[in-house]
Amino acid sequence: MNRTAIFPQNHHSSDSVTPATKHNHASREERVVGHDAVLTSSQIFDADVEDWRQLAGPIRARFRTDEFGQGLAFVNAIGEAAELSNHAPDITLTKTGVTVTVSSHDVGGVTDRDITLARKISTIAAEAGLTADTASLMQAEFALDTNSSDRVSDFYAALLGGQPAGVHAGGDLVDPTGQMNTLLWWQRPRDDSQFPLPESAVPQSWHLDVWVSHDEAEGRIAAALAAGGHLVSDTAAPSYWVLEDPDGNRACICAPMVH
Repeated sequence: MNRTAIFPQNHHSSDSVTPATKHNHASREERVVGHDAVLTSSQIFDADVEDWRQLAGPIRARFRTDEFGQGLAFVNAIGEAAELSNHAPDITLTKTGVTVTVSSHDVGGVTDRDITLARKISTIAAEAGLTADTASLMQAEFALDTNSSDRVSDFYAALLGGQPAGVHAGGDLVDPTGQMNTLLWWQRPRDDSQFPLPESAVPQSWHLDVWVSHDEAEGRIAAALAAGGHLVSDTAAPSYWVLEDPDGNRACICAPMVH
């Protein structure tokens, strides 16, 4: 399976590594970058960090909270521990819980640093009386079948406000703001000989709706067009515009209606 991805996390190094395919997470070879060994899925499992699970790369935990203030206090405590460790997790705070994602962005994987920080965060949670909700952990992915990932990657980088990482041909793409929480990737159609699938009875397709502020829409459209896209329709503007990538797959730039 030929997989190229747009990453949700914010990498800080040109040494980032494309994640393993869906069928090969556990068999990924250990990589050593600098002084940090990137752990395999088996090594992460053997580390037995009880509250945490590996999804598509990083490790993640979600802790339930009874109110927003309780979650905020927990986030502040995590921040103090992270500062002392010189290691920054990605944190999402909501009314009902705190989700923490940990990986070593500089080497493109999970290392012993992440395992150590995860254990510290679990200790902080236990002392605060918070419980982990491992059953609700998930990471959604969207896959686009295409034989021309080299052509479409620039279009989706422009559409989503990302940028090429400059490592792999066809381009891993990075969301520098960390707002792209869903992994977007592409594969060659029917290029999965290890696990062949029967033909689908109907064509399957999807499209992206990308919401931006009203004053950003025209700039985002211009960037997507410059990256090889085409404008299909602006009849619904300034509510939304319909674009096509170089393969003809459609996507929309949407903006709130303002006076």
